[in-house]
Amino acid sequence: MIIVTSETIANKRIVKTLGLVRGNSVRARHIGKDFIAGLRNIVGGEIHEYCKLIAESREQSLVA
Repeated sequence: MIIVTSETIANKRIVKTLGLVRGNSVRARHIGKDFIAGLRNIVGGEIHEYCKLIAESREQSLVA
């Protein structure tokens, strides 16, 4: 079995495609956003600042 990240393999026939593999990474940009996210973490609920950073990281990795 050959596992690759490209759509084609020279001189090979692709038999099965398993789909897009996705992962997450969280980046910090601004101490103010991290502080606000920390406060929201104490009270609970979705931390919008980190969700936005995860989405941006995912999009950046798909373009690269």
